[in-house]
Amino acid sequence: MKLYHCKGARSVRPLWTLEEMGIDYELESMPFPPRFLREGYTELSPIGTVPYFVDGDVEMTESAGIAQYLVDTHGPTDLGLKPGDKDYGLYLNWLHRSDATLTFPQTILLRYTQLEPEERRIKQAADDYTQWFFSRLKSVERATESREYLCANRFTIADICVGYALYLADTLGLRGGFKANTEKYYARLTERPAFQRAIEL
Repeated sequence: MKLYHCKGARSVRPLWTLEEMGIDYELESMPFPPRFLREGYTELSPIGTVPYFVDGDVEMTESAGIAQYLVDTHGPTDLGLKPGDKDYGLYLNWLHRSDATLTFPQTILLRYTQLEPEERRIKQAADDYTQWFFSRLKSVERATESREYLCANRFTIADICVGYALYLADTLGLRGGFKANTEKYYARLTERPAFQRAIEL
């Protein structure tokens, strides 16, 4: 299997999962954005985004989906839950919330504060979506009030996927807005050796 990755991008999610699972993989780290800076990348991944993941004839581009694929097909591992597990619905909800609800507003902030040329940057969009992110982050604050991890009383890929959203917030200068439970939760996640390896790779 091979993962195409850019430092700090959503590909951290499957990379962190691979490191937690300890399975063999090939990694290609590319400059961002790869559709412009890595020759031939759009021939591999027509949408030109990261991650891009290949496992035999399986090709995937969605970070949380790749993490779920890895635990479902390359286990057994305690990183995943299965239908019938008590917290299975909660687990799936966090997996999808991690990107659709938490990472999405950050991408708007990133675009209109850093990626667009100066004359195209929009402060109002950045401010509005920063508030959107913090409003949605209340769900993490509530969930971690009485538990160390998001579901099943253990660390899972739900924590990896939400943890990446917190890491991205940190890199965007938003960590100062984390409330107490979220801050403690994020600190627990970043202490994990597999997270630290994924960030360094």
